[in-house]
Amino acid sequence: MSSGYLTSPRETDEMPQGIPYIVGNEAAERFSFYGMKAILAVFMTQHLLSSTGTPDYMSDEDTKVWIHTFVSASYLFPILGAILADWLFGKYHTILTLSLMYCVGHGVLALMDVPQLVGLEPRQLLWWGLAFIALGAGGIKPCVQSHVGDQFGRQNQHRLTRVFAWFYFSINLGATASTLLTPVLLEKYGAGWAFGVPGVLMAIATVVFWMGRKVFVHVPPAGTQFFTETFSRDGLRAIGNLIPLYAFIAVFWCLFDQTASAWVLQAENMNRQVPLPGGKDFEILSSQFQALNPIFVMLLIPLFAYGVYPLLGRFFKVTPLRKIGIGLFLTIGAFAVSALLEEMIVAGKTPHLLWQSIAWLVITAAEILVSITALEFSYTQAPRKMKSFVMGLYLLSVAAGNLLTAAVNEYISVQKKAGASFLEGASYYWFFTGLMAVTAVLYTIYSQFYRGRTYIQGDDSPVDENVAGTGDPSTAGGTGIA
Repeated sequence: MSSGYLTSPRETDEMPQGIPYIVGNEAAERFSFYGMKAILAVFMTQHLLSSTGTPDYMSDEDTKVWIHTFVSASYLFPILGAILADWLFGKYHTILTLSLMYCVGHGVLALMDVPQLVGLEPRQLLWWGLAFIALGAGGIKPCVQSHVGDQFGRQNQHRLTRVFAWFYFSINLGATASTLLTPVLLEKYGAGWAFGVPGVLMAIATVVFWMGRKVFVHVPPAGTQFFTETFSRDGLRAIGNLIPLYAFIAVFWCLFDQTASAWVLQAENMNRQVPLPGGKDFEILSSQFQALNPIFVMLLIPLFAYGVYPLLGRFFKVTPLRKIGIGLFLTIGAFAVSALLEEMIVAGKTPHLLWQSIAWLVITAAEILVSITALEFSYTQAPRKMKSFVMGLYLLSVAAGNLLTAAVNEYISVQKKAGASFLEGASYYWFFTGLMAVTAVLYTIYSQFYRGRTYIQGDDSPVDENVAGTGDPSTAGGTGIA
């Protein structure tokens, strides 16, 4: 690590100076990732061509397998990035290096418009581009999130909750802009522009992050101490406590990430016309409707922080694990709505796309309760030298959930090719609704037995929190959105 860099947080009550660079970087990076991800389902089923210009479209099932395998890889590689950061290179250098690979991936995807330049089929370029993005984006994920927490010490750690909320807000601001813009680029200008513009934003994100290098807290890599702490009593205890939690959260991601696949394909069969003054109609692109999620997130974050949580606090103690539990039960309702819509479509009706907004609202509320809470909770429960590693473990829950979705759709595809039917129509959605219901009930039982310990960078005194019957520790730092 170069001399002159801060290696521990300053003793101050103020907001860390590096936070604006991290938040700005995250907004641009998320524009890149979500813009590309938003158009995958439509691109694979309607725009994918061979090198000769003939259609090479994928089936719905194969499209889901590709998308969820890609998303799974994007959340599988974080564990590698976390180990490299905590063990050898530190978070800053790991983020900067892997961001360049991320940019290469977008460049490869843009080449699908001109496959003759490289002599590969567009489907091959799609595979390689997604592989590079999964490695780059996945590798930096746990580092960026734990890098936020590293900027805080004991005196200003009370600001951590608000910053994690704004961190999540920046993610969704970038996602909103890209989800509205990128589908239009695909429809009007083709894959080159649709995948190229997010690549440019990723390059900008890399530059913004580099600009903050002199004001960041650069927590040095732990070297062999990383393994010592990881396999210490405290390290193994933290991992053992969190893995069952992540297993439950994996099922949430199994359902949530189908908003980029199953829900987009469902929207293709719905009425997407919106009347405008003057008698004209405006057509909403099926992939654009995903913008509802980040828009709802930005609206609901302050509503939950200043309205819902204080209101619930009048009736019971609003702890992180209780927030997650409520979110799991809300997810059941979201997928039940999509199942009812699919029943209407199968019956020959054409429900308006706006009905799907109900499902989007409910699953977004669930995301705030599950994802934001689990993000901060994971950071506080991780010993100091393994923050990125624990973030990587948390992101494995996303990978596991998407692998489950991919496996189910692979089985459906195999059965269909054999002439058999399995989970067709609304039964597909009801299957996942039932899976979520069983998961939520089992989680409610599990959460009563969680025992944890809170660790904050710059503080040598972790806080034991063995509060029986509360469902989880009530951290000194105010874990969760307050």
